[in-house]
Amino acid sequence: MIRFFIDRPIFANVIALLIVLLGGVALFNLPVTQYPPITPPTVQVVAHYPGASAQTVVNRIALPVEQQVNGVEHMLYMQSSATNDGTYTLNITFAIGTDIDRAQVLVQNRVAAATALLPQPVQQLGVTVRKRSTAILQIYTLQSSNPRHGALFLSNYATINLHDELARVPGVGDVTIFGAGQYSIRIWLDPQRLGQQGLTPADVIQAIQSQSRDVSAGQLGAPPVPTGQPYQMTINVDGALTGPTQFDDIVIKGDNTNGGRLVRIRDVGHCELGAASYSQFFDLDGKPAAGIAIYQLPDANALDAGRAVQARMAALAENFPRDITYGLPFDTTRFVSASVKDVYVTLGETGLIVLVVILVFLQNWRATLIPATTVPVTIIGAFGAIYIMGFTINLLTLFAIVLAIGVVVDDAIVVVEAVSHRMEAGLPARQATLDAMRELLGPIAGITLVLVSVFLPAAFLPGLTGQMYRQFALVIAATTLISALNALTLKPVQSVRWLRTRRSGLPSPFSRFFNRLYLPLERSYLRGATFLVRHGWFSIAGASALVLAALFALMHVPTGFIPLEDQGYLLIAAQTADAASLERTRIVMQEIQRRVAAIPGVDHVISIGGVSALDNNASASNAGILYITLKDWSARGKGEDLRSLYLRLNHELSGIPDVRTLCWYHRPFKAWVAAAVFKPKSC
Repeated sequence: MIRFFIDRPIFANVIALLIVLLGGVALFNLPVTQYPPITPPTVQVVAHYPGASAQTVVNRIALPVEQQVNGVEHMLYMQSSATNDGTYTLNITFAIGTDIDRAQVLVQNRVAAATALLPQPVQQLGVTVRKRSTAILQIYTLQSSNPRHGALFLSNYATINLHDELARVPGVGDVTIFGAGQYSIRIWLDPQRLGQQGLTPADVIQAIQSQSRDVSAGQLGAPPVPTGQPYQMTINVDGALTGPTQFDDIVIKGDNTNGGRLVRIRDVGHCELGAASYSQFFDLDGKPAAGIAIYQLPDANALDAGRAVQARMAALAENFPRDITYGLPFDTTRFVSASVKDVYVTLGETGLIVLVVILVFLQNWRATLIPATTVPVTIIGAFGAIYIMGFTINLLTLFAIVLAIGVVVDDAIVVVEAVSHRMEAGLPARQATLDAMRELLGPIAGITLVLVSVFLPAAFLPGLTGQMYRQFALVIAATTLISALNALTLKPVQSVRWLRTRRSGLPSPFSRFFNRLYLPLERSYLRGATFLVRHGWFSIAGASALVLAALFALMHVPTGFIPLEDQGYLLIAAQTADAASLERTRIVMQEIQRRVAAIPGVDHVISIGGVSALDNNASASNAGILYITLKDWSARGKGEDLRSLYLRLNHELSGIPDVRTLCWYHRPFKAWVAAAVFKPKSC
């Protein structure tokens, strides 16, 4: 086989070029993520029952829906919440690897079976079933310099003009508008005047429904008509009412006892333009704003989705009113981009160091070129393997490639050393290569199989661990196979073409300097190796000591699934006394904002009140969540790392009375059930 490639060098080079071409094309088409997609897919069911209490929502919506959904195929667990504003949310989490689209259809069918059992208002509003990641990808904010454009205007503007546009961006699973909500007509009724007129709120509701609606008024001149009708026109009439004055004029009843006087809404109350709900607020750095939370799809590429949303937001901003500006204070893709960039830098540095070491020790630039070409061919080819196996460019696959650099050059160095040794003995390059490869064919194949057998079993580990490290194991195994293929096809050809017999004479000044430093170390090593060979008991004792030290470290070093990393933000869940009003919660959260913003290293503080972060983001007047965005890693000084800021934050929060807080680093994987235990007054 070796002779075949030596006699056909173009064929060997074409194989290498095909590997590089496949890897190069794949490199620009592979999705980039932080970790392999191991977050379980989630399907969310949302229903609204206006005016219902949490207990009513549980009895009338949760029970029939969950009885039908429970046990759906591949379901791991489900988590639901019912709030006093009539909102019901059910998150169904499926096993890793489940097709999210199929899971959504299965849940939709189960929910459809329960729809007939739901209250009529719920059926009219509809029950939403959608696939959704529980992880917030980005949070955009809208603020205005015009006092007339307050939080309500901004939230309403975002709902009308931005929500649907951003929801259509590829990779976006959901868009949630945080803040004061949407405009609505609020009707305030006077119970005494209602009673005097013999009316009830139900009468007012019926009057509004009958008099504020869009109707089909028909056409004039539509067939059948007398002969000669020249025109046919559609009748347009005012339907749904739009302003407080129009609603004030709605007739509730006619008073026959008082000369036929009409009783209108303004006679028993008044109407005003306000918010549809006052159960939530959103602040950025202590100032009211509107928040736009972007949720990515479970199988979406975070970086691509984030860039697409930013581009769409920039395009939409061109049509904003002059006084409205938007910002991006919270962006999880920033850490992913920085992490992947650092790994790419490490990959380049590793490759450069390997080549320098080879040149220093071989002391022959021709011999260095052979393993030097191995690195790009094998590493670029590894991206092709990643593409073929359906993986992503993530920290684990890049770690596998970085680790494989030292492995891939070994085969090439062995080939170069063996061929050079025979050429120094007087053999021509072709014969020296053939003789060397006859001896190396078995060892190269054996070493490759050993390395593959070491890493490959990790791909078959069960559960979350196997899902996590499968890509790492398969990528490093594929890289090793590509390296072996390269060593058996291209390296012999390059050895014949590039290697030359060294000329007699003095080595270069650098080589003489390096040898003067290195040869004493080599002699010391040989003396030590000779001593260990003659005194085997000493080697056994040393190895045993290392094993015992490793076991001791294994038992005492903290363990974890993956290391905690500084992702550039912290989160705080705050909860005041039970039944505390939203106004009281806002005062407490403003104090938290003030203290957090004063900590060096903090960039922005996003505060969302009326949302319980520990209860599936359920509505709660006594709860809130704060997103603490830290400054860029390069802009932080000493003592401003994540751990130090976390401890400082805990200390500051411990001095705030009448509130319980929980602080945490953000988890790398966001869709697992979490339990939290509050400690009074501190984290």
